[in-house]
Amino acid sequence: MSATVSFKVPTSHGPQSMTLSYARVGTGEPLLLLHGIGHHRQVWDPVIPVLEGERDVIAVDLPGCGESPALPDGLGHDLASMSVVLGALCEALELERPHVAGNSLGGLLALDLGCANLARSVTALSPAGFWSQMERQYAFTVLTGMRRTAERMPLPLVEWLSRSAAGRATLTSTIYARPGRRSPESVVAETVGLARAEGFFETLRSGREVQFTDDVSGIPVTVAWGSKDRLLIPRQGVRAKRIIPRARLVRLPGCGHVPMSDDPALVARVLLDGSR
Repeated sequence: MSATVSFKVPTSHGPQSMTLSYARVGTGEPLLLLHGIGHHRQVWDPVIPVLEGERDVIAVDLPGCGESPALPDGLGHDLASMSVVLGALCEALELERPHVAGNSLGGLLALDLGCANLARSVTALSPAGFWSQMERQYAFTVLTGMRRTAERMPLPLVEWLSRSAAGRATLTSTIYARPGRRSPESVVAETVGLARAEGFFETLRSGREVQFTDDVSGIPVTVAWGSKDRLLIPRQGVRAKRIIPRARLVRLPGCGHVPMSDDPALVARVLLDGSR
């Protein structure tokens, strides 16, 4: 069941009100879930049935994604602004230092919250920010191509392709190792969501100089990487381990860049273990 929360954030135009959409289920310690660029909170659905038995799970649509409106004027789609927004979200939902898990951009945001002492643990699945310049350029080129394709593709064609495993692979094999496991409805929804995500290109532009170089100390950190990640290649996980030496580095065999539906049981276990 989706809900919305409104709160004020500081901007260059003074305090502004903004709203985010989220879903909250389960009981236990709070676990905040953050998706990647151009995605939406439903990407976590495959693992939530396992998580909700042990965690108070909050899956949020980031600004301009899913059902969440774009950021207010005076706030940029950059790492610093997003950390301010997520800190204000946690305050509005009365989440005092929740466990935070994220995928891709969401993983980078989770690590940034860890650095700011706003998370009690961090689990990052294929997080952005550990790339070489060439790897970043490759990933941004692929993401731009995915967005442009989604924008140009008529909805009837997307719906037709989603009805077969081969068609779902055509639409989503860049980020999923097992795209056939995605339901037709979910593939349509994420393709449409990618085409409509506000702030997509501004987020990419702000990421040109992003390089995660800070150790995250004092809290448990898990970094997990799919062995078949075709967007952010797995050797970036080794770099992450060098930068955050106390982090637990976990390999996700047979999983792609967005691993939650590739192996829900494994990913759910990693998320639970990482948030103890």
